Amino acid sequence: MHKSKEGFSLKFLKNDIPASIVVFFVALPLCLGIALASGAPLFSGVIAGIVGGIIVGALSGSQIGVSGPAAGLAAIVLTSIGALGGFENFLVAVVIGGAIQIVFGILKAGIIGYYFPSSVIKGMLTGIGLIIILKQIPHFFGYDSDPEGDFAFIQVDGENTFSELGVMINNISLGPTIVAIIGLIILLLWDKILSNKGKIFKLVQGPLVAVAIGIIYYLLFKDDSVMGITNEHLVNVPLPTDLDTFIGQFSFPNFAAITNPQIWVTGFTIALVASLETLLCVEATDKLDPEKRVTPTNRELLAQGAGNMFSGLIGGLPITQVIVRSSANIQSGAKSKLSAIIHGFLLLFSVVLIPNVLNMIPLSVLASILLIVGFKLAKPAQFKKMYDLGWKQFLPFIVTVLGIIFTDLLLGIGLGLMVGVVVILIKSYQNSHFLHLEDNSNGSAKFKMTLAEEVTFFNKGAILSTLDQLPTNTFLELDVRKTRFLDFDIIEILEDFAYKAKQRHITIKLVSERGIVENPESYIEFFKLRPNV
Repeated sequence: MHKSKEGFSLKFLKNDIPASIVVFFVALPLCLGIALASGAPLFSGVIAGIVGGIIVGALSGSQIGVSGPAAGLAAIVLTSIGALGGFENFLVAVVIGGAIQIVFGILKAGIIGYYFPSSVIKGMLTGIGLIIILKQIPHFFGYDSDPEGDFAFIQVDGENTFSELGVMINNISLGPTIVAIIGLIILLLWDKILSNKGKIFKLVQGPLVAVAIGIIYYLLFKDDSVMGITNEHLVNVPLPTDLDTFIGQFSFPNFAAITNPQIWVTGFTIALVASLETLLCVEATDKLDPEKRVTPTNRELLAQGAGNMFSGLIGGLPITQVIVRSSANIQSGAKSKLSAIIHGFLLLFSVVLIPNVLNMIPLSVLASILLIVGFKLAKPAQFKKMYDLGWKQFLPFIVTVLGIIFTDLLLGIGLGLMVGVVVILIKSYQNSHFLHLEDNSNGSAKFKMTLAEEVTFFNKGAILSTLDQLPTNTFLELDVRKTRFLDFDIIEILEDFAYKAKQRHITIKLVSERGIVENPESYIEFFKLRPNV
């Protein structure tokens, strides 16, 4: 079994297995936390994580992207479960949303993913990194009031991202804090020193060791009232007592409710939001990929649609590609989609075979793993790099970062995108034409105006202002030889200027690829004869 065109090969197992373990430890608390924040059964988050890993991982064209339940959809899920009359009715909307995503993929809507500015994508990565850090600090110190998967500014527990930090100061738990600090030291040692000391330190990842130490600490001090870690600070996977109880954790859609128009509206909303979030994460993940591979976006929509249909059919939350899992996957050295698939199987086997062991993992240790992931996404050097590129890159970047921190992922990206569009309009305004004075030796100024390759109605103000400021008794050469598109709004401005030019004694020479015209009477007729312009 050698690699196919996608680079899917068993030779990458030595990279993908260690990476999949790290992604598993990152995904587990988020699957449970997002379900809790969504007001859904805890197991529904685990189902979505398993489906995102195995089903979407197998169908996707992304080699290093990882899918699962998304924090960005938590608010939609929470609202919809109540509005639609129960979780089983909501699952119908998830299935419909998946089907609509498949239609998006067939219609090749994935091309939208290529139109997000680089500055916004980098802002998204940095903003998510910062929000991970801010959200995990309370969990690091043993304050677990807000679910792990709640990434919105206004939190489920009634606090916001920053007020939570203030409340945390008065609620620090000693045991979770100690084990989190030990875990963080292990992770830093592994990342900076031990990983270069031998193959064993690359095969056995630091997060696995940190989690193992966390479990050992819990067992050693579980009866200690001061140093111990109580159950509310541990992973909380549902514990089935037998096979029937385990199967009973699966929910199934109530298709009798499919005639409810609100379910279709919710399904379309899920499809739209999940597709946008996926395309954004695909673009961001591709930028993080050391091998700079490009994910086929239409295929990604098909894979996500299939995953959402399957997840909805067996009681799982909606799925998207998720940058937190994907970045952890890349940082851990994953090479192929095997890592995402294996992480899905690890979720499946662990909740079936060793749920008791999972429930001994301190949340604070998992928070230390996420802190490392967040810091690598939001390195201080990235701010300096973007600032050095100039305000046209820095402004959309910083607005995206702040928008994600103070609102949520999609709204923050939307704000950054709006600023990016404004910057483009400003640049378009500035670059529509070039005017310079060629000769003023005999007292009669000679100007030359060269129009850009594409001139649209966005450029009306700049061109109109320039023409109005030309002095009387001058000569203007208007060069349109490089212009391939000239909006009718601009032609109308030139038409009006031809009339004003006579009154102001301005002589005009129009230069195009097809000839020279002195003082054209009608620009409209001139450009009608030249359809290339």
